[in-house]
Amino acid sequence: MTQTLTRQQPAAAPIPTARSQRARKDPYVWVVLGVVLAALLVLLGLPVAKLAVEAFSEGGRAAIVRTFSADLSPLWNTLLLGVLVGILGTAVGFVMAYVQVFLDFPGKKLLHALTLLPMISPPFAVATALITMFGRRGIISYKLLGFEFDVYGLQGLVIVIAMTFAPLAYMNIRGMFENLDPSLFEAAKALGASETRILFRVTLPMVVPALLASFLILFVEGIADLANPLVLGGNFRVLASQIYFAVAGQGDMATAAGLAMVLLIPAVAVFSIQKYWANRKSVVTVTGKPTGVRRTVTDPWVKVPMLTLAALWTILILLLFGAIVAGGFTNILGVDNTFSLGHYEFVARLGSTAIWTTLSMTLIAAPIAALLAVCVGWLVVRQFPAGGRFLDFAGMLGSAIPGTVLGLGFALAFAKPTWFMGQQILPALAGGLAVGSGAIAIILVYVARGIPAGQQATIAGLRQINPQVEEAAVSVGANALQTLRLVTLPLIRPAIVTAVTYTLTKSMTTITAIIFITTPQTKVITSQILDEVDAGRFGNAFAYCTILIALVLVVLGVTTLLMNAIGRTKAKTS
Repeated sequence: MTQTLTRQQPAAAPIPTARSQRARKDPYVWVVLGVVLAALLVLLGLPVAKLAVEAFSEGGRAAIVRTFSADLSPLWNTLLLGVLVGILGTAVGFVMAYVQVFLDFPGKKLLHALTLLPMISPPFAVATALITMFGRRGIISYKLLGFEFDVYGLQGLVIVIAMTFAPLAYMNIRGMFENLDPSLFEAAKALGASETRILFRVTLPMVVPALLASFLILFVEGIADLANPLVLGGNFRVLASQIYFAVAGQGDMATAAGLAMVLLIPAVAVFSIQKYWANRKSVVTVTGKPTGVRRTVTDPWVKVPMLTLAALWTILILLLFGAIVAGGFTNILGVDNTFSLGHYEFVARLGSTAIWTTLSMTLIAAPIAALLAVCVGWLVVRQFPAGGRFLDFAGMLGSAIPGTVLGLGFALAFAKPTWFMGQQILPALAGGLAVGSGAIAIILVYVARGIPAGQQATIAGLRQINPQVEEAAVSVGANALQTLRLVTLPLIRPAIVTAVTYTLTKSMTTITAIIFITTPQTKVITSQILDEVDAGRFGNAFAYCTILIALVLVVLGVTTLLMNAIGRTKAKTS
């Protein structure tokens, strides 16, 4: 009897749940995955593949062999520059972050803004100002102090590049400082430790992961930078400038590709270490329990040296950026300081096209980069958490691949350079689309460089959202795209704003990644600045830089207002 009942009434099938439905993957998920993979292939895969093919041609192999045997100086100079930039930039970031978090003094918000200022400045701006203020005939070094200081070469490059990228270390280290458990410092103080001992035995060891991550990031930025070596390099040869001179001076794409491959290997290797090893070396100090309030450090043996170092760095920033602003309103800063609007008249007459072209291309690239960044983050966190590591790594390659390498890859993959550098380039995008201006290639570079920041913000935002919120929408019949559009996107609006903002600011101030694909038909502000610096017209360059900084500040201001509006909307709806 029991057997009969068992045969007549088989066990009921399990009721489909949101999680089981998602396990089968909505067809739209595969569509999004296909679009993302195709986009990453076009933006990163094809340029790198084309670069590799050219690098391992006969001429490329010869350049690689020379780099590792006959002429090691560019390679060693590049690595030395990266190490010194990493050390100085990380040290500055540590000091400025410590001052902001642990010390109490008037003007902290102003100091924060000044610390971040170099990050939004255009290429060549700080380098040109350094020459004007501290060069062989500099206003301060020669005219005020009476000695000649050679800013060209390694010393000038380390100062300028470290100043440009130290804000990255500052933000990274400051974030970890703010998450440290105050009870650790209280315990050390109760045991009789001085503030100096606490600094070196408690504070410093706790932020070693942030210090290491910052060093690796700045190392990659240091070896990849092209803009500053073109202005300040002098006889100090690095791989990035050698790549540029091989193309612009000799038209030797094979040699340039070989050198680019040599530069690509340490950059990607260090990036991989930073992403998958350094980030795992964490120190857990947030327990979720209230453990006290962070104490302000008052010991003069700590406070005075830290404030002194922060003040010296801030003064250097003020001097250099003051020179940029003043240089645009004088005939020749330091030679003829007569007030003049001639440089801005020059920019209005000959540079307005470049300004509007730059703005229009960045406004096109920003939403595309934001959309791709959100899709990559969504696929990694929500759809393929087990196998999303590869997709995450692929999306982040836009920041790992040096701009010089990526730009050369685009020139090789998407352009047939019948003419080059100042003459016409005919891109054959994806093997068929010919665009004489090169604008599409530049927009694609902007998108590739803008994805990583938005991707990181999206992943961080999604990991803070309970998946059951989206599963509820799936359980009532919404497909994957509807859930993404109606539920997920409104919850991660700050990440979208971050992606758009970063792409806009990064695109408006980049030159390294697009230097090989700019043309007279597609002028951008940064290429115009380079032309003026090369011609020795520093006043025009300063005017361009001031306008560009103002544009970036406007973008950041609009973004801040938008973020505040989002915050108020969330507060009202919660």
